[in-house]
Amino acid sequence: MPESPYNQIAGREEGVAVHGRQRGGVGGSGSGPGPKPKRSSSDGRSPGRPLHGEGRRRAASERPKSRVASGRPGQASSNFRTSRGTMRSSRPWREAATVLLAAGGCSPRQPPSSCPPPPGAPFDYELLLLRRSPRSAFLPSAHVFPGGTVDAADFSADWRALLPGGAASSSQGGLSSGRPRAPPLFAADRPELSSSPLPQEVAFRLCAIRETFEEAGVLLLVDAAAEPPPGGAAEPPGPLLPPERLPPASELAEWRRRVQRQPASFLQLCRQLRGVPNIWALHEWSKWLTPVGRAGRGGRRYDTVFYLCCLGQGPPSASHDDREVTECQWSTPPKAVELFKSQDIWIAPPQFYELCRLCNFPSLHELHRFGSERALEGCEHWMSVMLIASDGHMQLLPGDELYPEDPDFTGERKPVLTTEKKIEDLMKGASRLHRIVTQDLNVAVHVNIQPKYKHIRPVMMDSKVRNNKDHNSRL
Repeated sequence: MPESPYNQIAGREEGVAVHGRQRGGVGGSGSGPGPKPKRSSSDGRSPGRPLHGEGRRRAASERPKSRVASGRPGQASSNFRTSRGTMRSSRPWREAATVLLAAGGCSPRQPPSSCPPPPGAPFDYELLLLRRSPRSAFLPSAHVFPGGTVDAADFSADWRALLPGGAASSSQGGLSSGRPRAPPLFAADRPELSSSPLPQEVAFRLCAIRETFEEAGVLLLVDAAAEPPPGGAAEPPGPLLPPERLPPASELAEWRRRVQRQPASFLQLCRQLRGVPNIWALHEWSKWLTPVGRAGRGGRRYDTVFYLCCLGQGPPSASHDDREVTECQWSTPPKAVELFKSQDIWIAPPQFYELCRLCNFPSLHELHRFGSERALEGCEHWMSVMLIASDGHMQLLPGDELYPEDPDFTGERKPVLTTEKKIEDLMKGASRLHRIVTQDLNVAVHVNIQPKYKHIRPVMMDSKVRNNKDHNSRL
């Protein structure tokens, strides 16, 4: 049987080594797909990428003292399944949720022809980006989407009395139109989560909505008296609570501080405002694992679900807290990519990849329709693997011909692949590409494989010479 491309790269005869630590000098001290912002001198690390493709899902997380179970981050081991059986990780991932929050002038309930974008503005919506504090233990100074780790309060039985339409008891969380979902995003056998009175699909959405309020001051709440969308998550989201329903700015700021200190206070705020977190507006988009070599201080790694939320209204007011977040900004996907290319901001690899994927959709209406329908199919679970070449590096994603057959999920080996070959040699003749390549100041996404579960390829961008190549659409 002929050797696979990965085995040829990984063999000693090709000058490849596996190291426990990343070699310095390639891509800077950060772990993003490109250079760090000029204004930042922090050493942020990036979250991860793909886990093995279809069917390689985490199976278990045995944490008797996890944050979900006790309110504190877990430190016990985690189990998960790969093609080679069940493996154990000495440092577990922390479950987290984040939101790709898109807002624009055309409601997803309206046809695009009824509200065309203004002249010179091909994108009729913007995304919310937050700049993390330079003091953050994970991704300092990076621009990210709002989100954070799950808390025991997100799984509280008290939510059952507030959420309408059986959302707190249905096996699908009241978020499905009845169409079978395969595979479910939350398929892990986590004892402390499976015993929760709330479905995981509901709790993770509550986490994402709560964190959006904590980090950006944006309340994704709808009127508690309103009926949930009859079609489940495929229906366009309803309007948020109007400003006149919200407390004065000073009182809302105090609520925000209370929720940051005690996440259970978010439920109290919702009750007082007679509002319900709009869990139906959040659609499963992707899921990323932090690689071992990309962990933050203290070995922090995250198992993060990315949701898409399309608001059919202008961008709501967002504000930083000077604690976790030092800046908030609304930006179209191509503009955010341009800011990254010019080194005005730094974006971690998952966010960079997802921004390039969103560049396929200039219309909020089309983005919402694609996201809500595609979410019914399920999601892949990804973790990236770093390969350092003699003149650059690349982050390999599942499906790429160089992606290892047995990547290090556990942290027992902590490998970083290295080779004496040049980037050009690694790209030449490759038949299956799914990688982010960094060389000098050039960052490029290369994808020619078919995405699973009806997802879409990112717009393939060359950030130095600024010529775009893509298999789906163009900027």
